[in-house]
Amino acid sequence: MRILKNPIIQTFSNRIINIHPSLLPAFPGLNAQKQALEYGVKIAGCTAHFVDEGIDSGPIILQGVVKIEEGMTERDLTLEILKEEHKILPLAVQYFCEDRLTIQNRKVKIG
Repeated sequence: MRILKNPIIQTFSNRIINIHPSLLPAFPGLNAQKQALEYGVKIAGCTAHFVDEGIDSGPIILQGVVKIEEGMTERDLTLEILKEEHKILPLAVQYFCEDRLTIQNRKVKIG
């Protein structure tokens, strides 16, 4: 994983998509699955979002949800979230390539 900085972010503003293993804005940065389990949330998931200057703070394109089951380990949760990532990241890229995404006041609209 690498954190992008300017001038790359400015040059490609709203054209870089990231996938993050949490339902942002909850649990940005590293160890999101571990944080979710430690916090005791009932659902977790993943977020496809545009990259901005912050860490996992860009406008949200899509999110996928995973129910946290009793006794679920960090590895179990990671694998379940990965399944959702494999669904929503290609879809987010498809919408981007089809020019179906617009951003208004940080909200991404899919047309």
